[in-house]
Amino acid sequence: MTYNFDPDRWLAAHRAALEARRDRGELDAAAFDSASAELERRYEELVARLDGTYVIPAGKSAADE
Repeated sequence: MTYNFDPDRWLAAHRAALEARRDRGELDAAAFDSASAELERRYEELVARLDGTYVIPAGKSAADE
């Protein structure tokens, strides 16, 4: 299975969306700061779940032959 998820790109896209909402006046400074903190928390949680999920099984490789 190919897994092309990029957590940094995910964070950048969500941060840009928050900034756009702030720029349009939908979020005041306090709401923006709160949403940004929640976004960072979600990002850290996401990265922690992705870290080390794929392990190459031990054993003989083709290079060993």
